[in-house]
Amino acid sequence: MKRFFFLMMLTATLLSGAGIQWEKDFKAALAKAKALDRPLFFVFSRHSCKWCRHLEATTFENAEVIDRLNGKFVNVIAYTDDGDYVPQGLWSPGTPALWFLDEQGEAMFQPIQGSVGAADFLQATRIVLDEYKKIQLSKRYGKQAK
Repeated sequence: MKRFFFLMMLTATLLSGAGIQWEKDFKAALAKAKALDRPLFFVFSRHSCKWCRHLEATTFENAEVIDRLNGKFVNVIAYTDDGDYVPQGLWSPGTPALWFLDEQGEAMFQPIQGSVGAADFLQATRIVLDEYKKIQLSKRYGKQAK
C-alpha cells in the first residue's frame, strides 16, 4: 500500500511540472528574462475565449512547444477577465494575442492573433530565437550580426 501511494505521489509530481511554466507577474518575468538573457513570450488571453481555450488545449499541450518555451523563453500569461496586468502597448482588442518581446519588454514582431497550430508556432519561435540572437550579438559587438 505504501508503494502504491508513493507511486501515485511521484506520478502527480511529475505531471504537475509537465506543462508550460507560466509567470503571472509581468515585471518579475521581465527581470527574469534579463537575468537569463532570454526573450519573453507574452500571451494576452481570456478565460471565456473559445480560441484561447483551443490554443491551450492543443498547441500549449504539445511536448515540443512546452520544451521550447520552458527552455528558451520566459513565459507570461495575462487574462483580461482576471484583471491581470497588461502593459499598455501589448493590449489587444482580440484574444488570444501572442507577443514575443526582447529582454527589455519591447515587441520584436507584431503579435500572432488567434489560435495557431504547433508546427506554425514552433516555426515562429525559431524565427524569434534567430532574431533575438542577432540582436544580442549586435548589442555585444556593435555591428550587425548575420
